[in-house]
Amino acid sequence: MNIALGGATRFSMIPTSTLVGIISDTHGLLRSEALAALRGCHMIIHAGDIGTPGVLTGLCKVAPVVAIRGNNDKGAWAGKLPETAVVEADGTSLYVLHNVNDLELDPAVAGFRAVISGHSHRPSIRDWEGVLFVNPGSAGPRRFKLPVAVARLRVVRAKVEAEVVELKGPGAS
Repeated sequence: MNIALGGATRFSMIPTSTLVGIISDTHGLLRSEALAALRGCHMIIHAGDIGTPGVLTGLCKVAPVVAIRGNNDKGAWAGKLPETAVVEADGTSLYVLHNVNDLELDPAVAGFRAVISGHSHRPSIRDWEGVLFVNPGSAGPRRFKLPVAVARLRVVRAKVEAEVVELKGPGAS
């Protein structure tokens, strides 16, 4: 923003941020509540177990999508998806894989600020050695008594913050 001050111009540095929607384990079900929770995101990451290509088509109507293959994603469409991905958001590197137990690198040493995974259907956010581990839980069919949820990740320069958004409404109950 430019502000004129007595003939001089002052430049104000307003931090910009990137909002990343995170969804996982849809298993072929794209809920309207999930789409609503992801609206306004600059990009969406699907951390696997997508179920059908129609889920990705629906998500693309909200924001650009990066998707990886989960252990239940089968068929020619799924074979085209990578098992892992590296996503850059506001100059910050994020690592995406389906099952965090398959992580074969030290994310802090590799320069990642966040690791995004799915698989367990259990939403969680934890910091480990300066790296944020985010699992949005499952946005697909309810499993046991686990919540139906997505997550949002806000990236401002090298700072990463996350929140789990539990989905409410008739389709998520």
